[in-house]
Amino acid sequence: MPETTTAPIRARDVAADRRRGGELRVLLGPRTVGSTSGFMGVATLNPGERIAEHYHPYSEEFLYVARGAIIVDLDDRPVPLHAGEALFVPKDVRHRLRNTGDEPAEVVFHLGPLAPRPELGHVDTEVAPPPRGTS
Repeated sequence: MPETTTAPIRARDVAADRRRGGELRVLLGPRTVGSTSGFMGVATLNPGERIAEHYHPYSEEFLYVARGAIIVDLDDRPVPLHAGEALFVPKDVRHRLRNTGDEPAEVVFHLGPLAPRPELGHVDTEVAPPPRGTS
């Protein structure tokens, strides 16, 4: 874990994680700023993209749509979210994010508390979609 820092973190300086669909960037977390209570980042979903269904056994998740619109499936119940709206995802609730619109969506996410170990914090319940531009 790095030394705790309060320096600004730029999204463009954080490599995108595409393993679960879309582009996820953890901006503030144990690896980037030495946080100990949770992490925050941004997800970018182009039209037609989704983040595969998963749940968090230790963490609550807070979502805020900064741009565009998405549908969040909470235990298979679709919840539309538009720019300027937020949604709380309780721990152990299966969820996926989908951009069914015609413009990119940017979603700010925060999770807390942290799982005891990083590999325990995220449980996939479906196969991630292939990265854009592949088959």
